[in-house]
Amino acid sequence: MNANRKILFIVALMLIGLAVATITNVALNFRDYGYNNAIEKSKMTAEIVRDGLTAHMVNGIMDKREFFLANIANIKDVQKLWIVRSPNVVAQHGEGMENEHPRDAIDRKVLKEGVIVREISEDAQNAILRVTIPYIATAYGNPNCLSCHNAKEGDVLGAISMEFNINDIRQTGAMTIAKIFAINVIFIIIALWGTNHYFKPYMRLFENLQNGIKRARTGDFSFRFTTSLKNAGSEVADQMNTLFQKMEETFGGIKHNLNTFASSSNISCSDPLSMAGIIIQELSDVYKFKKTIELDGSKDAIYARFVYVIAEKFGFKHFALYEVDKISKERKLIHISDGKSFCLPIADANAMECRAYRTASDVYSTDFPNICSNCANEIQYSCIPFNINDDLALILSYSAKDAHTIEMMNLSLASIKTYFEAAKAVIESRTLMDKLRDSSLRDGATRLYNRRFLEEFIDKSAEQALRSHITYAVLMIDIDYFKMVNDTYGHDSGDIVIKSLAEILQESIRKSDLAIRYGGEEFVVLLHNTTPEGAINVAEKIRTRFHEKKFRFGNDTIEKTLSIGIAHFPTQADSIWKVIKFADIALYEGKHTGRNRVVAFEERMFNGGDEF
Repeated sequence: MNANRKILFIVALMLIGLAVATITNVALNFRDYGYNNAIEKSKMTAEIVRDGLTAHMVNGIMDKREFFLANIANIKDVQKLWIVRSPNVVAQHGEGMENEHPRDAIDRKVLKEGVIVREISEDAQNAILRVTIPYIATAYGNPNCLSCHNAKEGDVLGAISMEFNINDIRQTGAMTIAKIFAINVIFIIIALWGTNHYFKPYMRLFENLQNGIKRARTGDFSFRFTTSLKNAGSEVADQMNTLFQKMEETFGGIKHNLNTFASSSNISCSDPLSMAGIIIQELSDVYKFKKTIELDGSKDAIYARFVYVIAEKFGFKHFALYEVDKISKERKLIHISDGKSFCLPIADANAMECRAYRTASDVYSTDFPNICSNCANEIQYSCIPFNINDDLALILSYSAKDAHTIEMMNLSLASIKTYFEAAKAVIESRTLMDKLRDSSLRDGATRLYNRRFLEEFIDKSAEQALRSHITYAVLMIDIDYFKMVNDTYGHDSGDIVIKSLAEILQESIRKSDLAIRYGGEEFVVLLHNTTPEGAINVAEKIRTRFHEKKFRFGNDTIEKTLSIGIAHFPTQADSIWKVIKFADIALYEGKHTGRNRVVAFEERMFNGGDEF
C-alpha cells in the first residue's frame, strides 16, 4: 500500500469513526428526547384527568366520568388509559366502574408504594411506553384532597395508567439518523476527494523521493525527481535534482579513480558506495602500513610487519615468506608459520627449483595436479612471486588442507599484493642502505668483512655467545714476507696475492664462519662451534692451499707462505678481543720459529704484560 492510499485509508477511518460517534450520539439523544417527551405528556394527561375527575366530583357528576375518560383516551398516541382506585377510596366511595380496578402488578405496585413506574416494551413493529402515575393526597393546593377523602396527607388515592404508541418517535429518529448518515457519507466522500486531490501530488513527490533515495543507496544517482507542485514542492524537487547531479558527477569520478584498485581487489559488492567505502578503508590501512614501515630501520622489521599483516589481517595459518637473491639465486627463509615447509629441500636450497620464481608467475595447485614437482602433494598451496628490483625478489607461499579453503585464501591475494606494492620502494631503500652499510663493513679489494665489522660483531655477539655457550676458534693469518712483494713487483701484484688469499679463505670455511681482513696482509677467521682439531685442520688446509698457489709477475713465478696463530673462545679467554690477541701471539710465535706454520696458543706464550 503506497503512502497516498495509506493517508486516504486513515482519513476515511477517522471520518467514519466521527460519523459513527455522531450518529450514535444523535440516536441516543433523540431516543431519550422522545421518551422524555412522552413521559411529560403522560404527566400532563394525568393532571388533566385528576382535575377533570375532581371537577366531576365537585359538580356531582362522577357518573359521567366515563365519557370524559374516553375523550382523554382519544388523545394522539394514547392507546389505552385507565384509572384505578386505592383500597381507601374503594372503602369510602365504593368499587367504582368495572375498569377502575388494578389490572396488573404495576398498578398494584404504584398503589402500594406511591411511585411513578415507566416501562417500555418493543418488538419489530411497535414500541409502547407504559406510564402509571399515582395520585397522592395533599392538604394544600386546589383542590384539597382531604376535604373529600377520608385519608391522610401522602396517602395514595389512586393511579392513572397510560400506554403511548412511540412508533412515530422511533420512525422519526430513524429518519433523522438516516439523514445524518447520508450527510456524513457525502461529507466523507467530499473529504476523501479533497484529501486525494490536494495530497496526491505531495504523495507522488514523496514516493519519487523514496525511489530516488532507494536507488542512491545502491550508488545510482542518475534518478531525477519530477512533481506537478509549485512553490515549495517544486523547489524541493529542483534542489534534490541538483544534489543528485553533483553526487553523480562526484561519485562517478571517485568510482572511475578507484576502478584501478577495485579491478585487482578481492572486494565483491554490488553497491558502489559500499565498495568505495571498503576500498578507501583498505587504502587507508595500506597507507598506515606504509607510513609505519617507512620508520622501520631494517628489512627484517619490514618483513615482520608483512608476517603480522598476513597472519592477523588475512588470517593465514600456514604460510612462508622467502627472500631471493637474484644474483646468487639463493632463497632465504624469512618466516614459516609452524616450522614445517611444504616445499622439498631442493627448492629451499635453490631458488631456480621454485616454479613461482623461475617462471615469475603465480602458481596455484588448484590449476593443475602436481603443478610444482617440488611441492608436497597432500596439501593445496599457492606460491606468489613478487619482484622488488633487479637484485631482490620475495616469494609468498601458503597452503591449506582442501581446495575450498585455498580458494578463499586466494581471494585475499590482490590485497596482499597491494601491501607488497606499497612496501616495494621502502624495501628497495632499506636494501640500498644495507648495501651501503655492507660496503662500509667490507674491504674494497677482497670483499671480505673489515675490522669495523669485526668490532660491531664482537660488541653485539660476545655476551650472547657466552649465554648460549657458543664457541669460536680464532685464526690470525699473516702472509710471510709480504712487503717484499710490494717492494719488488709493486702494489698491484700485492693486491693479487691478497685477493688470492681471500678467495682461499672463503672457499675453505663454512657459511657460519667469518673471514675478515684485519689490516694490510693480516686476516682473522672466526670458526663457529668447532673443535681445536677442526680449527687446526682448517688452518692447515688454508696454509697448504695458499702455499701451493703460483703467482706469476712478469718473468718471475713465486710462491708465498702463511703463518697462522690459533686461540679459542671462551676456553682460553672470556673476551673475543683477548682471544684475538692470543691468536696474534701464537702467530708471531710461528713467525719467530720459521714461518709457514700453524701454531696454537699456549699459556706459556703470554707473559701477562698486556692488560685487556
